[in-house]
Amino acid sequence: MYDVRNISIRTMLIFIDVYETQNFSVVARREGVSASQVSRVIHQLEDALGQQLFYRNTRAIMPTESGHLFVRYARAMAGSLEEARRELDERASEPSGTIRINGPVNFGQRHLAPGLATLSARYPRLTIELTLTDDFIDPHRDAADLIFRIGALTDSSFRARVFGQQFYHLAASPAYLRKQGSPEVPDDLSRHHCLVYRGSSGPNRWLVRQPGKAWIHYPIAPLITSNNAETLLIAALEGMGIVLFPDWLVSERLKSGELVTLMPERECSIHTEPQTLAALYPDTRHPPLNVRAVIDHYIEQFGTPLYWQK
Repeated sequence: MYDVRNISIRTMLIFIDVYETQNFSVVARREGVSASQVSRVIHQLEDALGQQLFYRNTRAIMPTESGHLFVRYARAMAGSLEEARRELDERASEPSGTIRINGPVNFGQRHLAPGLATLSARYPRLTIELTLTDDFIDPHRDAADLIFRIGALTDSSFRARVFGQQFYHLAASPAYLRKQGSPEVPDDLSRHHCLVYRGSSGPNRWLVRQPGKAWIHYPIAPLITSNNAETLLIAALEGMGIVLFPDWLVSERLKSGELVTLMPERECSIHTEPQTLAALYPDTRHPPLNVRAVIDHYIEQFGTPLYWQK
């Protein structure tokens, strides 16, 4: 008996063609062989499986129930082979065409845009479309191949490449602290000038905790609220009050001394869940070459740990 382990890919493809055309002669012409050779291939496949795959008579070739069942597996195997071929072809080629990238406005301006020049120099055949928005983006419906987002990872329909975690800092300028003093405990915040970001769901809540303890919300009376983080940052640098901002937004100002971290022994946030910086793309077994290239590029750009956290 013909051993099932000797069934070749070519045999599987011939079987699929015979199943779809129900004609040995048509398949023979496509393959450049005789109809009798095609018939022999099918006989050998039936012997290997121990099942009759086709009914044959002088006028027609009809799939049996076993043939209908087996074609599903044959097509799946042929599809896997084609996917493997495309994957290997992509790995051997250069990223090209258009890659549509989406990211948050302030983060994109500060940390995505500065990496575009080296990305383009590395892949000159790649055309980049960068859209910055803080709105929710669904890559299944919106024009985006790769989405940079900061938040809690919850949607299982996306794949994610995590770069790191976002941390928050309470900060104020030295000029403000000279005039108003520095808050020593979280309750002091209610007596200070606070500059609060207001998103689509309203003003941010300011949460503080001892490391490892539960988050506590401390109500504040904002001196300014704004939907533009850059405006609030400028106001803080001018000595108007205290901000609670992510590390990627204020790290340079903290290093330069233009802002000072407040209550550094405590953890601060606007969310109780960990906030993760990640690149999201639709859930596919093999992300496109362009997506992989951009992710790898920003892995290098951001570094480990993230360069603004060093």
